[in-house]
Amino acid sequence: MELKTKLLKWSAGLPVAMLNETTANKIGVHAQERILLQTTSRPPKSLATIVDIVGDLVKKKEVLVSSELKTRLGLKIGQKVEVFLAPSPQSMIYIQKKLNKHTLNKKEIKSIISDVVNNSLSDAEISLFVSAMYEEGMSLKETIFLVEAILETGNKLKLKQNLIVDKHSIGGIPGNRTTPLVVAICATAGLIMPKTSSRAITSAAGTADVIETIARVDFSIDELEKIIKKTNACMVWGGALGLVPADSRIIHVEKLLKIDPESQLLASIMSKKLAVGSKYVLIDIPYGKGAKVDKQKALKLKRKFELLGKHFKIKIKVVLTKGFQPIGNGIGPALELKDILKILDPEQSGPRDLEDKSIFLAGQIFELVGKTKKGKGSAMAMDILDSGKAYEKFKEIIREQKGMLCEIPLAKYKKDIFVKKAGKITEINNKKIASLAKIAGCPTDKAAGLYLYSHVGAEVTKKQKLLTIYADSLPRLKEAIKFLKCSNPIKIV
Repeated sequence: MELKTKLLKWSAGLPVAMLNETTANKIGVHAQERILLQTTSRPPKSLATIVDIVGDLVKKKEVLVSSELKTRLGLKIGQKVEVFLAPSPQSMIYIQKKLNKHTLNKKEIKSIISDVVNNSLSDAEISLFVSAMYEEGMSLKETIFLVEAILETGNKLKLKQNLIVDKHSIGGIPGNRTTPLVVAICATAGLIMPKTSSRAITSAAGTADVIETIARVDFSIDELEKIIKKTNACMVWGGALGLVPADSRIIHVEKLLKIDPESQLLASIMSKKLAVGSKYVLIDIPYGKGAKVDKQKALKLKRKFELLGKHFKIKIKVVLTKGFQPIGNGIGPALELKDILKILDPEQSGPRDLEDKSIFLAGQIFELVGKTKKGKGSAMAMDILDSGKAYEKFKEIIREQKGMLCEIPLAKYKKDIFVKKAGKITEINNKKIASLAKIAGCPTDKAAGLYLYSHVGAEVTKKQKLLTIYADSLPRLKEAIKFLKCSNPIKIV
């Protein structure tokens, strides 16, 4: 059926359409089912979408589209489109196959990922695929097929430089915001670092969330290439580039489910690195109590990354780091940024654990690409940081990303938590701390979060300040305080 598009300033977070009830009945579609929109241009563009049924808001000859659908199909007001009842996606058969503990082949995985990108699968259906990966796992061959499928369905950066490097942490450690520091140090040394990051999945903040407090993180590929050409680096949200759109959609579902399957973790990281043309990649795997993985699983993950690097012909170095407690003092976008700036600025002093880890990781990259001899990388990284050149490079990148350094405001409401009994901090639970920060509003509320004053092993005295909770509303602050009391994330004996 041919209909005219109607546009409102309406964002649903994903492509969605609305039809008049009479029109929906003629097409044979019910609410929350899928329709297929196809442009009449040559070549035609098409996209499946969930539909809602309404009354007078939409006329019989109209289809109301969300801003996401408008952008994906390049629609204009009054443009004619063909609207059909969308066929049931073939990929659901393959998802069911995975749920039944069977191995998927290349064609089947490609079908699933294509349907994810084309919006032919709903969030509920994608969640079945994520759950299948989580419960049943994937072989290395399946993971390779998953990487290839995610890569094929997205755009790619086309940089001409040879020393294109990247680093990635598998996450799970609050405050572990090493990326901005590593990027600034490595870009100062002439390395090309097109750092695309996800937003937070299971943590209180991701690199994109942190940088977004002072700069833009959404750019077109052409804009991004200009930024990299001028500064050697960028720190942006990968979801805005269309590099790996399937990954962005799957991550959205993972956030809702609060799970991160190993095969998707591997595929997500590898596809992002390949999409930006990385030749050298450093992978940080934090391990230990409270981290995503223990040491045994970290070693298995290390081996899989190395095998994937060999298959895709990129040099990968994997380092295992201790992740039994938060790193740095700030947890949450604005608070983590404050830590970063204190470390970058030679006139200030930031958290030593975050500084040491960042220097170590940058040093490992220098050794990986042959910038310095083995064992000399950390010294080179420290010299760059101490000189203030990395700080200047960071400011340059932020300027090119349409931002500027200024006073970073914190949330309107705060609550200081004090030590009740003198003793020694024996544990800071990563998951509980991340949950506490999210209850306070992270990462959506950029100024919300936590500030930790001491770490594991520190001797504390009665009435000493232990942490501060920041929230943009009193209800969130009260809920955070309530959670803190019942969860006891910091143990003192």
